[in-house]
Amino acid sequence: MDLRALRCFVTVAEEGHFGRAAARLHLAQPPLSRRIRDLEADLGCRLFDRIPTGARLTPAGEVLLAEARDLLERVERARERVRGAEAERVLVVGVAAGAGLDVGPAALAALRRSRPGLRVRLREAPITDPSAGLRERRVDLALTRLPFDTGGLTIRPLGLEPVVAAVPADDPLAARDRLHVTELADRARFRLPPGTDARWRTYWLAAEDDSAGPVVASVEECLHSVLWEGAVGLLPAGAAVRHARPGVAFVPVDGHPPSRVVAARHAGCVDPLVDALVDALCTAAGDVAA
Repeated sequence: MDLRALRCFVTVAEEGHFGRAAARLHLAQPPLSRRIRDLEADLGCRLFDRIPTGARLTPAGEVLLAEARDLLERVERARERVRGAEAERVLVVGVAAGAGLDVGPAALAALRRSRPGLRVRLREAPITDPSAGLRERRVDLALTRLPFDTGGLTIRPLGLEPVVAAVPADDPLAARDRLHVTELADRARFRLPPGTDARWRTYWLAAEDDSAGPVVASVEECLHSVLWEGAVGLLPAGAAVRHARPGVAFVPVDGHPPSRVVAARHAGCVDPLVDALVDALCTAAGDVAA
């Protein structure tokens, strides 16, 4: 039985008249009558007797009225409980290497206009995990960067971010306006540990062979390796703002593709709240690009 048809049935029963029920439901009378006829056909019995003053419930209609009211009340209680659960829920968003942090606040501000009670918690992921906790189901949504193995995930692009080279402030490269990625080839570069996604490792090392240089697991460790070990390496351009400090210079890099910032979620996951956040992030990213 269709819930809309049940609501129409209850309204006709309460009004005792098809015309008044149609006005109350903001429906034309013919569609209302069709819904009642379809409901009668589904149940295999008449629900109303048409009388000169309107409509009167049959014995079968009297039984259905009590059942329909109970069912509709239960549906409304279920709706309220679901809405309450969403209001109490905390969305956990994983962030890899600062991805999406420039559009996140605007997206949340827009989303909270329709969901004022929405709460979001950010989880900073180690740079060894490009899924930002999504694979282990520690987060509902990941703000991350390509390339990495995206099997089983749904990806929405948010934009492109150039890369910079992090180098010691006293290195000759630090005085340059720009440098080419090949100029880092003979330097000790910070690198990611074995077991890290192969495409992710290759992109950030900008080379296939990563036999030299300190192993790191976070952006802070990258910067420590620059300060303490004289290493160099690639980071997103936003690191020059978020992680600026004495002793480390950030130089724009040519010859290397920009970082592709994306929102990632589990494929096939049905979650309206996550859908709404992803849509808001994409809208905010488009506004920034414009």
